[in-house]
Amino acid sequence: MRNYEQETKLRVEFIRRVVEAAGASGIVFGNSGGKDCVLVGILCKMACDNTVSVIMPCGSKQNYGSDKTDAEAIAEKFGITTRLIDLANIKNELVQALGEKTLSGSAIANIAPRLRMTTLYTIAASENRLVAGTGNRSEIYMGYFTKWGDGAFDFNPISDLTVTEVYEFLRFLKAPDFIINKAPSAGLFDGQTDEKEMGIGYRSIDDFLLNGTANEHDKTIIEKFHKSSEHKRKSAQVFSGQ
Repeated sequence: MRNYEQETKLRVEFIRRVVEAAGASGIVFGNSGGKDCVLVGILCKMACDNTVSVIMPCGSKQNYGSDKTDAEAIAEKFGITTRLIDLANIKNELVQALGEKTLSGSAIANIAPRLRMTTLYTIAASENRLVAGTGNRSEIYMGYFTKWGDGAFDFNPISDLTVTEVYEFLRFLKAPDFIINKAPSAGLFDGQTDEKEMGIGYRSIDDFLLNGTANEHDKTIIEKFHKSSEHKRKSAQVFSGQ
């Protein structure tokens, strides 16, 4: 297990350096009430008092229910300023403009993270803030994030941590049980959970990443997701003249 007292100190120092180097006045991040944004929010608040979390419901009942309630409770507990921006109507108008019958379910689901990214960067540009990313190592390895959505940020203080380590870190920081026990979910549609959608549990993914161990079934799933999402982890290709 990591030394989370030392990890806290190092990550807070990292965030302070990044903000100072950018000449930024503060930080903004998306707050869904999930494990990753909670950890990022706590660390950012420790590093920069001018940290703002933004709750951005975008259609699913979960967004307006447990996600919103948990996000508000966490913000209050750790003294993080919070704003609520409802993106549901904007998403619906965009879907209608594009022609809903021509769009795949996946394409529609990924509109929400991209609208949230646009919202965060608009706030950041208007208020001289940096956008904090909230993706963990397990999600990044599996490509379980939206390109130019939650995969877009100015810095990410937890990208090297697996889901297992995120939970350990949260326990060290005394995050409430309702966050620790909450099923990981992007909240893109009702009933959605990360593990159900991927067909594999984070424990298995983390065992593979941390220890190199996995049964053949799990290894096949992990390698498939990692290979198919490689483009998400690379910079956009540009013509180099050769």
